Amino acid sequence: MLDTAIYRAALMRRLRQLDTRLHAIEAELDAPRADDWEEAATEREGDEVLERLGQSGEAEIARIRAALTRIREGQYGICTSCGEQISAERLDVLPETPLCRQCAAQVG
Repeated sequence: MLDTAIYRAALMRRLRQLDTRLHAIEAELDAPRADDWEEAATEREGDEVLERLGQSGEAEIARIRAALTRIREGQYGICTSCGEQISAERLDVLPETPLCRQCAAQVG
């Protein structure tokens, strides 16, 4: 039987980290821009990187929230595809994963 409290704590900790990171990204994107067109172009390239990081963070937040829902519903650690138990080793590395190793390999 999995100790979901440990995984819940890890997921909540990661959620707080991502929230902090996303707020920092938003603040950077909202910062005043340079008047010089060369600097503005460089800043825009940086903004594109920040936007991709923000999107990646938002996707991870969605996966974490889904994992927290599975914990609340008593379904955590059960593969959402095949219904088999997800190994503790896999959950230790990817606590937000909804898939066992075999199903994840099939997805790609």
